[in-house]
Order: sequence, then structure tokens, then C-alpha cells
Amino acid sequence: MLNTKPNIDDADTFYAELIAIYDKHTDIECEVISARLVLILANHIGDRKILHEALKLSKNVLTV
Repeated sequence: MLNTKPNIDDADTFYAELIAIYDKHTDIECEVISARLVLILANHIGDRKILHEALKLSKNVLTV
């Protein structure tokens, strides 16, 4: 089951690091960075059921 509850140690620092990787990049470069990050993390997770659930959840955000 996909964990959607807060689960990141030092979340504020992680958020700052996440935002920093986009600094001084074009919109297209930011999209590439995001896509690479998603694929790297998806590979780390590896569980297709979890990944499928995450895809469904992220798609639902667009309809809210």
C-alpha cells in the first residue's frame, strides 16, 4: 500500500533541496529534471503495484 502520510525526515531541508535543483534552469530543463527524478525514484521503489497506485493518485490531483 502506498504511504501518503508525511514520512520524510527533515522535510523542510528536503523541500529546499528539491526547489534548489530547479534554480536557474529553463522550463524545459525543469521538466527533464522532474522526469529523471520520477524515473530514478520509481526504479528505487520497483514495486509495480505501488507505482500504479502512485500514478493513479497523481493523475487524480489534476481533476480536483
